[in-house]
Amino acid sequence: MGEFGNPIIRVRDLVVGFNEVTVLNHVSLDLFRGEILGLVGGSGSGKSVLLRTIIGLLQKRQGSIEILGNDIDGMSYEERRGIERRCGVLFQHGALFSSLTVLENVQFPMREYLSISQKFMDDVALAKLDMVGLNAGDAEKYPSELSGGMTKRAALARALALDPEIVFLDEPTSGLDPISASEFDALIRTLQQTLGLTVFMVTHDLASLANICDRIAALVNGRIVATGPLEAMKSSTDPWVRTYFSGRRAQRVSAGDASQHG
Repeated sequence: MGEFGNPIIRVRDLVVGFNEVTVLNHVSLDLFRGEILGLVGGSGSGKSVLLRTIIGLLQKRQGSIEILGNDIDGMSYEERRGIERRCGVLFQHGALFSSLTVLENVQFPMREYLSISQKFMDDVALAKLDMVGLNAGDAEKYPSELSGGMTKRAALARALALDPEIVFLDEPTSGLDPISASEFDALIRTLQQTLGLTVFMVTHDLASLANICDRIAALVNGRIVATGPLEAMKSSTDPWVRTYFSGRRAQRVSAGDASQHG
């Protein structure tokens, strides 16, 4: 984990809100090259809002966001497109296009950003599906024919379609049973190591946080109140963080659930 280098993503003093409600209140956070950072917080704390603001889907009211050394406010359209190509996103429920096959879903970013032949696109998409544990038979299915775990894998293949450096994962194991979640965690860690990815993962899954995250950031009441490895979370002075990481569920994960769930 490259914590001593410059951040690959640098968020400073970020304020985001909707109408009269402030969701993110002067948030600052770094993501370092080669790490898996887990962002945790209560329901409605703004985790997905932070992810969506970083990737440009939501407007900020204040603050700065730098991605790969580039301030997003100062980028031209072409420069922004170049940054987008270097990032992959897995949305919470997969967000696959229901009218497209799995193969076509994975090819969607390629059609958007690349000028390559259909044959090459087919080959690359099948390779991405193989990488996440899906086969050529799965490639011809439509999203409605997939299980929850297969949907997540197909969405991950699409996120990896352009060989990104950074992958954003929004609640990647939500809705999965513990065995499927454990397998998906292992897949993320394997891909991160083999492809040299940097991963920004929004999650509430204690097992994921314990088993694959190098560092954790806790978002409470619109602010980052703690960052560090799991042990630092357990000794945090923030009441929400301490309760979350030292409660009964956390103790069960530490005692043995983790071996099954990751």
